[in-house]
Amino acid sequence: MREYGVSESCIVTLVRYQPRTFMMIPDAFKKIVDEVKRMGFDPSKLKFGLAVFAFRAMSRSTWDKKVDVYKKWGLSEEEVFEAFGRTPWFMMASENKIMAMMDFFVNKMGWEYSFIVKRPALITLSLKRIVPRGTLFQFLLSKGLLKENLYIPSFFEAPEKLFRKKFVDCFIEEAPEVLKLYPSNFSS
Repeated sequence: MREYGVSESCIVTLVRYQPRTFMMIPDAFKKIVDEVKRMGFDPSKLKFGLAVFAFRAMSRSTWDKKVDVYKKWGLSEEEVFEAFGRTPWFMMASENKIMAMMDFFVNKMGWEYSFIVKRPALITLSLKRIVPRGTLFQFLLSKGLLKENLYIPSFFEAPEKLFRKKFVDCFIEEAPEVLKLYPSNFSS
């Protein structure tokens, strides 16, 4: 990886958190690194290492099956690669989780699949977090309580304490139903 200009910090991070990334036949590993480089990942960024890990973690047939699942939701192969380029972890979700998340975002939230192409990190979150927050999001939106310029991913990605402060506690007086939709004992 050093030959490709991968930073020392990226290598150390992978060795520390994903040591299996490096446990393979050197020629096979080199092919993966070459493919990630061809995809346009910058070797000096951590995303390069995460993309290597993602390719290393699954077989080609598993990769193809996941691409097919995304295609069922309308994404083209190019859009899958675009999303992967933004968030390599996007392809680490299981086929079942991809189906469940896409179903939630497209059918329950009413979003276009293209929203996920631009914000693939949403696929990496837990359904236990997404579903109650999505329900609360729709409620707050219907009541006109959300700012129009709200960056939607922050609603779903915010740590629990910040989320409660910004999207639950501040609306208790105006809309006490928020406590039923998002109980205080909920933790993502």
